[in-house]
Amino acid sequence: MRTIWGLLAVGAASFYLFFQMDAFNFLSNGTSLYAKAAEEQIEGPLKMEVILEREYLDGEVSQETIEETIWTLEDFWAKYDQWQLVDMDIDYIVFRRKVDDISPLLKANGYFGVTEDGTLTIFNGKPQKTNIIQSFFQIDLGKLESTKCEELKKGIPIVSKDRYVEVLETFKSYTAGEKQAN
Repeated sequence: MRTIWGLLAVGAASFYLFFQMDAFNFLSNGTSLYAKAAEEQIEGPLKMEVILEREYLDGEVSQETIEETIWTLEDFWAKYDQWQLVDMDIDYIVFRRKVDDISPLLKANGYFGVTEDGTLTIFNGKPQKTNIIQSFFQIDLGKLESTKCEELKKGIPIVSKDRYVEVLETFKSYTAGEKQAN
């Protein structure tokens, strides 16, 4: 009976030490024994599809897909340290970054305008009913100066972030809505 208990104790101690050593290696080296075994089976660099998403102030999200050759994981993660990991699978990885600017689409062809009901809107090209990109708030056209009203009807080109912010701030004071109590 003592022999059985002795064998069980030795077996339990060996089992405990095996897992403790694996956990210790994982903490000290950053890689477990299982990951090291998997690394030994991978020959050469790892090729992965990397999807870079850029989210602009105007809500537009652009995607760029590149094939990345990963020589070391440390270098790979350092290269994308300014990006947020969004999704990851065995053959692709998705990163996102917020860009403190307006999208290239708005810079190239965006116009502020007003819809028939008086809503401040961004159009793809000169203001028309069918090319709306984004709508903001309704403007009280009665309060608006005639020159500003004409500008909106013709379309105000958006060429920079500063112009985008300036136009939004200018027309925010003409917002139609509930009247404030005195």
